[in-house]
Amino acid sequence: MSKVRPDKVATVKEVKNRVGSTSTAVVTEYRGLTVAEISTLRRNLRVLGADFKVYKNSLVRRAISGTEVESLTEYLEGPTAIAFIDGDLSAVAKALRDFAKDSPKLIVKGGVADGKALSFKDLVSLADLPSRDVLLAQFAGLLASPLRTMAGLLKAVPQNFAYGLSALIDSKGGPAAPAADQVEAAETPAGVEEAAPAASDDAAAPVAEVAAEEEAPVADADAETTEAPLEDAASEPAE
Repeated sequence: MSKVRPDKVATVKEVKNRVGSTSTAVVTEYRGLTVAEISTLRRNLRVLGADFKVYKNSLVRRAISGTEVESLTEYLEGPTAIAFIDGDLSAVAKALRDFAKDSPKLIVKGGVADGKALSFKDLVSLADLPSRDVLLAQFAGLLASPLRTMAGLLKAVPQNFAYGLSALIDSKGGPAAPAADQVEAAETPAGVEEAAPAASDDAAAPVAEVAAEEEAPVADADAETTEAPLEDAASEPAE
């Protein structure tokens, strides 16, 4: 009985570990690609969260038997390289499609996403989708749009009420004019009393009395001065 080679055991264990960490993968055929091209593609996919590696088909079949990615078995024909994906599937599919345009020897066969089989057409459709970050941004925009609409409606309610109230007042002939007493009260500062008339009435009497007192002695003095000499002259005998 032949013993299993340690390298084969290691490969099967590696594939099982990869299947245990992710159930999303894409199978490609790399026949005719150079080592440099495969290395370049591996680096491009690693940035997107995908581990691209060449495996022997018989070992992969053994490793994925009974797992969620067992549907990959139908694509395990010819020189096979598998990309196990932890990142954005659509971004990886787009990178594989773009690389295949420049290097037609790379053939994308099919894959699996979360245990669901994907055909070549499915992968092409995924490649045409926006990236995960763009989709999340668009989804966030869709969620925020109703909130912005609601905020606009709430803001418009008091504005529309004010416009309607203004229109109603205008239709009734405008705001009522204030009464005359209200206008007079508004024009007169608070706390100021109309003291001028009262002060003039009260001050008139003392002024008149002072004037009378000042004029009276003058009249009496004149009378005494003019009348006394006349009386004395009349009483003296004529010579």
